[in-house]
Amino acid sequence: MDKLPASLILEILSRIEDSVDLVRCRLVSKTLNSLLPEVRSINLQCSYSRYAKSRSALTTGVVTPFKEAFKKLVFELNVVEAITIGVQKPLRSVSYDDVEDEDDLFLSDVNFINQWLPKVCGDLRSLSISDFWVHSCRRSYLLSPISYFGVKLTELDIKNAWLSFDDVVPMRNLTTLTMEFIKLDDENLEKLNECFPCLQELNLIGIGGLKDPRIHLMHLKTCHWLLSNAPSSISVTAPCMVKLTLKCVKPNTLLIKTPLLSTLHLSLDSACNFTAGEFSLLENLHLESTNLRKVLAILPFGGSVTNLTAVSSRWHAPFGVPKSILELLLSAFPNVSSLTLTAGIWSEIESYSSHECSESGPDMTTLKEIKAYLTINELSSTLATIYFLLDNCSQLQRMALLIHSDVVSKVTYALVSACKARSAKVLWKWGIWKEGDEDTWFPDSSITS
Repeated sequence: MDKLPASLILEILSRIEDSVDLVRCRLVSKTLNSLLPEVRSINLQCSYSRYAKSRSALTTGVVTPFKEAFKKLVFELNVVEAITIGVQKPLRSVSYDDVEDEDDLFLSDVNFINQWLPKVCGDLRSLSISDFWVHSCRRSYLLSPISYFGVKLTELDIKNAWLSFDDVVPMRNLTTLTMEFIKLDDENLEKLNECFPCLQELNLIGIGGLKDPRIHLMHLKTCHWLLSNAPSSISVTAPCMVKLTLKCVKPNTLLIKTPLLSTLHLSLDSACNFTAGEFSLLENLHLESTNLRKVLAILPFGGSVTNLTAVSSRWHAPFGVPKSILELLLSAFPNVSSLTLTAGIWSEIESYSSHECSESGPDMTTLKEIKAYLTINELSSTLATIYFLLDNCSQLQRMALLIHSDVVSKVTYALVSACKARSAKVLWKWGIWKEGDEDTWFPDSSITS
């Protein structure tokens, strides 16, 4: 070890993800001990083992308090550019009844922040704080010192906290912000827009306390926004945005003004008033709803979409409807060339009384690729739907079919054989799917009898 160049050893130490292991390395040799202060990042996570030992009468005296261990490490390093501090996942399942006074894990405590942030603020570029969930009911004022001292921060990530915007000054160097399971004292996001004006990436996951949230950021390029409550109105205005993921329920008003948007992942049950600017560059759309027919009727865009994924989280039997869900999709998105149909959508297509489009129905010749998730309740109905698509999609080149893992093998073999016999021109791809698991694709030879 002592014969290796110091630069190489430092590179190795910098790649150690857990700072607990990093501290242990210093006990191995004098060289590692001498180079430790040159490491420029900290990643310290409180494990369940440490938590349990700190609360046990037998071991509490020999366990260094978590905050103290963190501060000691901070002051030993010469330059700190990135800090990640939090609790490991097993601690998230600790029952509230089992929790006593855990101030040592109140990581968003402003007094704790003020004890170490001024020392590292000159070089700190990235900061991630994941608080112990039991403290999410305690209002934290950590944004104020972070905004004052973290003037060079470009990335900020905060989880499991109740955040106040009191005395927060604008952070003009911050380009990436993630807030997860946060209660904000900013019901309309006015302070967020004001204090983080130069954001390029924004992730808001499970944010509580919102009433009429409006994102209005001139430099924002990507946004991932999953709402945990049901605000009456939602607005996104971002002239530079190219990618948006938005999951909401039933806002009375939904406004999206993002003229450069190319990829949209939208989960929506309904909206009384849906307004969107011109989406001339929108090519990729993932549309999810418990009532897809209703959402399709209010969508103010669709002509530019070429890659469409349709997800119905609640299947509806198509009784008494004049058009199948497939016709509605192709009418709303007439230029789609790649179409993905999840199990609920496919089942509704199968159950439709007729597999014949009306004479005024949409042109299906634009479709070149279809991907579908099948459950195969009746093989004849599934095959009839596949044959209908093969006969009407004259430009179809590829068809990828994922069969549910509960389907018996002989039914799978029969489906594969029938499809290949029906069309040899189409490039077939086969796989297995199951709720909660990743899709599994397999070679053609593995499913032929």
